[in-house]
Amino acid sequence: MTHHELPVVPTVAPPGPGTGRAPSGTPQTGRLTGIDLARGLAVLGMYCAHVGPDATVGGPVGFLFELTHGRSSALFAVLAGFSLVVLTGRPRPRTGRAGRQAKGRVAVRAVVLIALGYALTDLDTSVEVILVCYGLLFLAVLPLARLRSGQLAVVAAAGALALPQLWYAVRMSAETSGWADTVVALDPLARLTGTDGFVEVLFTGSYPALTWMPFMVAGMAVGRLDLGRPGVRRRLALTGGALTVLGYGGSWLALHLAGPGALRVIGAATDGGPATTAWWSDVVGTPVDRIPLAWLLVAAPHSQTTPSVLGGTGVALLVIAGCLAAAARLPRLTRTATPLSAVGRTALTAYVLHIVALWALTDLWYVPALEDDSGLSTLPVLFAFVAVALVAATVWTRRHRRGPLEQVLHTVTGVATRIR
Repeated sequence: MTHHELPVVPTVAPPGPGTGRAPSGTPQTGRLTGIDLARGLAVLGMYCAHVGPDATVGGPVGFLFELTHGRSSALFAVLAGFSLVVLTGRPRPRTGRAGRQAKGRVAVRAVVLIALGYALTDLDTSVEVILVCYGLLFLAVLPLARLRSGQLAVVAAAGALALPQLWYAVRMSAETSGWADTVVALDPLARLTGTDGFVEVLFTGSYPALTWMPFMVAGMAVGRLDLGRPGVRRRLALTGGALTVLGYGGSWLALHLAGPGALRVIGAATDGGPATTAWWSDVVGTPVDRIPLAWLLVAAPHSQTTPSVLGGTGVALLVIAGCLAAAARLPRLTRTATPLSAVGRTALTAYVLHIVALWALTDLWYVPALEDDSGLSTLPVLFAFVAVALVAATVWTRRHRRGPLEQVLHTVTGVATRIR
């Protein structure tokens, strides 16, 4: 379960149509502190999911860490969509040459993230790297960048309802007909990376782009909103709450209406814990062989179902709305949380370095606690990861606008300025 950088929010206003300057009356984009706070929370949630104790330890600690599983990656995906809108222009999309250059930057960024994702995957840590999925999604949703918020919300809702069912049909077809093996054998990406290539990225991996697209499109819809208006933040929170209840509550109701038989089928097909947790928890595990039809009723993170997409999106919107409200109404709290927003500003660096650190601690320097996370022995390691990230990000952002890797990515994508 992994996450990814959400690109730096520009501090200049978006240009007007076909120009490099903001139209009169257009509000300055600026850096949205609330978004940085939300991104920082996603990073810390990622650390908890990857470094902290396993949720099966039970009790309040296990419950707290279970909340981060899957939902942190969903928050990152939604914020990634927000960032794509920032890169292509907000509140209105750039047009003309400026628009073409902005899309070129996104395309170059996507390619770099895909390459970086495969490089991190090659380290063979316990982390399921999501950067490849994010890179592909940047390319896939780029044609939607000029849509309005309402249109993007409709696309996200339609995707959440339809794409998980398509994913299930494709997975079942691959298991019964064997076409996936033929595609992998012919796929140059598979040969180049030593993976299952596009089949894995789109359908069979831990983060199939097919079912993660609605998260990013939902974030794009948020990016088109005027988040400085209290009424908008309130509606965002209400929408998030409704989606959370619909996703997790709907799954709970559907599983109970389906009866004990459906729970037995789900439990027998998975490699995890009790199927009674399938309406919200990763503890249920994932199907080890053929995915039963009843699986479409669960809302467990990473289950790739409609309820899981709705619930994950709802939680992400609630976190974003809460962070935006805190930044607007609680300036003292916001100043106190400066280290957290600094982590959000350097999210790609924090993400990459935490995987490299995990690789070093398990392959180069043996740390027993990381080999067995069934207890609380990983808590000191987690606290160290969090402390280093908070301190390093705070120190760095006092002198630099972007994180180290964020700056490299910004420089590389500068090639798009050659587009005419």
